[in-house]
Amino acid sequence: MMIASVFEKLKILAEAAKYDVSCSSSGTVRSNTKGGLGNTVGGIGVCHSFAADGRCISLLKIMLTNNCIYDCAYCINRRSNDRPRATFSVTELVDLTIEFYRRNYIEGLFLSSGVVRNPDYTMERLVKVAKDLRTIHRFNGYIHLKSIPGASSELIHEAGLYADRLSVNIEIPNEKSLQRLAPEKNFKSIFQPMQYIRQHALESMEERKSYRSAPRFAPAGQSTQMIVGATPENDKDILQLSSSLYAKPTMRRVYYSGYISVNTYDKRLPALKQPPLVRENRLYQADWLMRFYHFKVNEIVDDSNPNLDLGIDPKLAWALRHPEMFPIDINTAAYEMILRIPGVGVKSAMIICSSRRFSHLGYYELKRIGVVMKKAKYFITCKELPMQTINELTPLGVRNQLVQTRKKVEDGQLELNFNS
Repeated sequence: MMIASVFEKLKILAEAAKYDVSCSSSGTVRSNTKGGLGNTVGGIGVCHSFAADGRCISLLKIMLTNNCIYDCAYCINRRSNDRPRATFSVTELVDLTIEFYRRNYIEGLFLSSGVVRNPDYTMERLVKVAKDLRTIHRFNGYIHLKSIPGASSELIHEAGLYADRLSVNIEIPNEKSLQRLAPEKNFKSIFQPMQYIRQHALESMEERKSYRSAPRFAPAGQSTQMIVGATPENDKDILQLSSSLYAKPTMRRVYYSGYISVNTYDKRLPALKQPPLVRENRLYQADWLMRFYHFKVNEIVDDSNPNLDLGIDPKLAWALRHPEMFPIDINTAAYEMILRIPGVGVKSAMIICSSRRFSHLGYYELKRIGVVMKKAKYFITCKELPMQTINELTPLGVRNQLVQTRKKVEDGQLELNFNS
């Protein structure tokens, strides 16, 4: 039975962990073993994440402690805040994870922490949690550990032997802004652990080429998080940093967190009534374009348009800025060009390229494939396409058509909800 003190700690530390959005479950595989507990396949404190194949995964999202030696302006757990504090012992957190797993509440653990004493002391305790889960309880579920900025290479290496994924949060995408809001931190202390993770992961991959039994190091790679809206950096600055991170072989995801005004008394921070959620969403869409649609940063944002258009998605915005590229013949265009058509996703583009070998595709075939024709119809030519393209309507005309259509849909949904 969970004792009251542990339950109180759980409530406090689960609440403290909710602002970290870089919580994911990747497609890593960690099979069960004889006598082991659980496997990793491709209420309070439980969050839902998504695997690479789209499955919903339940993770215990928790902090080891919300005590912290740092006084970062944007952080709810900053040293100067007067709020309930709690700290799990390693044994308490290990037992809690196992009990949650046995009750089928969770499929894995996402563990972060405030920094106590120094980075190495904190990192050592995080590693001990993962190590005890793996070696004592033979836990084979998913483990994501938050690496502490400033931690040593030796501790990062040990962490990667037990965790599926490691992450180090950048938080603020510009070092000058970081120094203003978190003067006790710097980019070197953040990027050095990221470099350690990358170095150890590459060494592990090389070693496993010669010895299949060699231990894997953080097989799900690493991730990071940036806060959006707390500092004056534009979307171009943020996406350029993301692009440089994705160029590294072990970086899997960059997460964007709309700034939540939790410390309203600090005048270094903007006074926002609500988080910039639309901007956050547009950044995720732009991130998706870079990762899966072969877009470069300067195609999505540039000096003339340093911020994403909040009214429309980034792919549509690019298409409207480049009417000379359209319309595209859906039956003859290369896969790379089909990917750039608004309303066409990666899966749809692949189906189009395979299907058109057998017959010419028309409006209704594309709709059955899953193409969002209310967008795509302005940018393509194909058999039986009854619509005017961007050339006849002009980019402004297409934008107005799509924005008005979306507004009608949203108004209809509001009316339906009201009548319900």
